[in-house]
Amino acid sequence: MIEAIVKNLQRGIYLLNTITEEQYKDISVAPYYSSIGGHIRHIMDVYDCVFEGLPSGTIDLTARKRNPMAEQQLNYGIAYIQEIIEKVEGLDSDDFQKLVQVSDDLGEGVFEATYTLSALLIQSHSHATHHYASIGYIIFQLGIELPDNAFGFNPTTPVAALKE
Repeated sequence: MIEAIVKNLQRGIYLLNTITEEQYKDISVAPYYSSIGGHIRHIMDVYDCVFEGLPSGTIDLTARKRNPMAEQQLNYGIAYIQEIIEKVEGLDSDDFQKLVQVSDDLGEGVFEATYTLSALLIQSHSHATHHYASIGYIIFQLGIELPDNAFGFNPTTPVAALKE
């Protein structure tokens, strides 16, 4: 699990090493006018919530830091991903079955559920892939080449779909 998460996060670093600061913070693409940097910051904020709450076993996904530097400064975005990768690599797989209380606002208020750490990491990984797909849309609209043909695709996507 750790290897898969790290590999996915490294895809983000690879992408960021191929774009400019202006492309990173560009908010010109409709319909949401979000930036690559905004998505990167959001992805890392979710992972950061996991690591902030892990010692207490209480993870609040609404407690995202939303640091504007991570959205606006390419090098800060890369550093944020590297910081999360280090934390993921520091996890002990023996802790994957540890129970944690997770809270999030689902639009109708804050709800709480009990997860295993592994379930929360799977959710965080899928969330990152989902946002990579949104980044892929922005990249396409800005005329930037995707870093690889699987960027933003769920691993269960049929291989034929990746070639279209």
